[in-house]
Amino acid sequence: MAIEVGTEAPDFELKDNHGATVKLSDFRGEKNVVLLFYPFAFTGVCTGELCALRDELPKFVNDDVQLLAVSNDSIHTLRVFGEQESLEYPLLSDFWPHGNTSRAYGVFDEEKGCAVRGTFIIDKAGVVRWTVVNGLPDARDLNEYVKALDTL
Repeated sequence: MAIEVGTEAPDFELKDNHGATVKLSDFRGEKNVVLLFYPFAFTGVCTGELCALRDELPKFVNDDVQLLAVSNDSIHTLRVFGEQESLEYPLLSDFWPHGNTSRAYGVFDEEKGCAVRGTFIIDKAGVVRWTVVNGLPDARDLNEYVKALDTL
């Protein structure tokens, strides 16, 4: 079960596709965060979603908002994926301990060993203000993210 709106977002510390450490708490008081979990790099629906975000990047990475995309892939896989698709936002690896952050947000599929499509919009105080969770084959609507961010 995914964490609910109004809940304090669990903090995490993950490596990005360049090996840098990213902590959710580093954005507290500074930026709203769009935290997006996706199953795997290089798959059709995931690539489509992440490239759509890339194409609308100023809405999701600016002075007020930071996009963080999390999968259970290794940082090495994410580095190649990010370069191949020209993704210029952090791709975070929840590879080891495998799925700990995905589990903390309630979006880890134990049978498949990957995160489902969960998105959490977290305000500057660290509170989840909007969420959507879709099944593995179901793409999310980026326009819904924009509407949710407009309410913050």
